[in-house]
Amino acid sequence: MSKETIRLKLKVWRQEGPKVKGELKNYEVEISTHASFLEMLDVLNEDLIHKGERPVEFEHDCREGICGSCSLVVNGMAHGPQANTAVCQLHMRHFKDGETITIEPWRASAFPIVKDLVVDRSAFDRIISAGGFISVNTGSATDANSILIGKDLADHAFDYATCIGCGACVAACPNASASLFTGAKISQLALLPQGDPERKRRVQSMVNQMDVEGFGDCSNHGECEAVCPKGISISAIAMMRREYVKSYF
Repeated sequence: MSKETIRLKLKVWRQEGPKVKGELKNYEVEISTHASFLEMLDVLNEDLIHKGERPVEFEHDCREGICGSCSLVVNGMAHGPQANTAVCQLHMRHFKDGETITIEPWRASAFPIVKDLVVDRSAFDRIISAGGFISVNTGSATDANSILIGKDLADHAFDYATCIGCGACVAACPNASASLFTGAKISQLALLPQGDPERKRRVQSMVNQMDVEGFGDCSNHGECEAVCPKGISISAIAMMRREYVKSYF
């Protein structure tokens, strides 16, 4: 084994379906330190298929830290030990030869397990749908300078808009709260004039839908901000609460 290759012991959550009891199963894999975490799982699955065993189900798409589908808890941390990094951008050089890695799905009643490491995050889609649309005219694009927005304000809104909806905030929160996700989606529009006409209805509908989906409430632990791969601030939650209170006046 070369210096650029490590051997790892894996404890992977296996569960045939949402109504079947799951368990952690042990595996071993030899992998290059240049590989990503998902590439390591690919290598594991190739080995399982070669042995005639069922591969591990896990979600992925862009593998560039953009789509947010790579939802894994690695050694008890959503998206793993590296800050501001989605698990698809986590590389094996951050682990040591002989280390044991525990890999689990998001844990939240609002994110039911589908199979193995895959969970159903459609609750986020329903929260977004509850927010509705903004009142803008369709047709040709408007002139870029027709609505003047200061750079500081635009940058602030963009910081919230970087949320990729991965659900790490829910997985890390002891209350399984979706407040950071919902707050970011509400705040990005509340800061801009384009989002003003539906401002009151939007925050009421999205917060109410968040409660309907069974997410817990925020108690300011701050774990959501700590694991967010985009580093979104919990100030989004404070803004969401202000917007919600103001919407009734």
